Amino acid sequence: MSSGPWSGLGDEVTNHVMHRNRTTVALIAVAAAAWAVTVDRMKGMDAGPGTDLGGLGWYLGIWVTMTAAMMLPTAVPAARQVVRVARRLPTLLFTAGYLAVWTLYGLAAYGVFRLVSSLDLGWLAWNRGAPYAAGVVVATAGLYELTPVKRLSLRRCRGAAGRGNAFGGGLAHGFDCVGCSGPLMAVLFVLGVMSLFWMAVVAVAVFVEKVMPRGPRFAPAFAVALVVLGVWVAVSPASVPGLTEPGGSPSMEMGS
Repeated sequence: MSSGPWSGLGDEVTNHVMHRNRTTVALIAVAAAAWAVTVDRMKGMDAGPGTDLGGLGWYLGIWVTMTAAMMLPTAVPAARQVVRVARRLPTLLFTAGYLAVWTLYGLAAYGVFRLVSSLDLGWLAWNRGAPYAAGVVVATAGLYELTPVKRLSLRRCRGAAGRGNAFGGGLAHGFDCVGCSGPLMAVLFVLGVMSLFWMAVVAVAVFVEKVMPRGPRFAPAFAVALVVLGVWVAVSPASVPGLTEPGGSPSMEMGS
């Protein structure tokens, strides 16, 4: 067997391919496990728009699990790029950095929820102005699909290459992903953050845009769909498929 320079290059290429394949399998396996846990924990928990997020510890546990389930499959291409330049525990470190950014997003959302709840705004009751407020958020997410910031973030998400160490690469990709998909996640919050239906809808939309070969071409269609959905929620929320109206689901007990 030849032991020349080409042999060493071949071994290096083989190792990279093996690392990248292991990265794909690992992220998909973690996402599948996270989906299983999320479905088990959130079954029957959907109280629609304004669902109580519970105590911070409980919320963070379910939020990290949710984002792992929804977002890790979309991060596979970027993670596979990172392993080309990272040597030590690249998949683990990339995942940690990536989920850390989404955790910060979740904490910010939790803070906004608590702030709004503390104001005791009567006009945000579901039988008053809440459907209009929810509709505005959904429609705004649709309009965001057409902005330059969205296009730039999506391009960076789809073309992410290895950036230094694995943890830094995960952080960078996480920030790009929040810039790309953060408004879509806001839709999940206003329609029911514990809704498995809306969670699946948002996850599919994010995957199509970030991973599918012609994903960016779907952005205008998603924009129209979200604007229509926002108007629908504002005008006739009871007729929106999969939308649980507040007060129509069983009471929930969540750990503090």
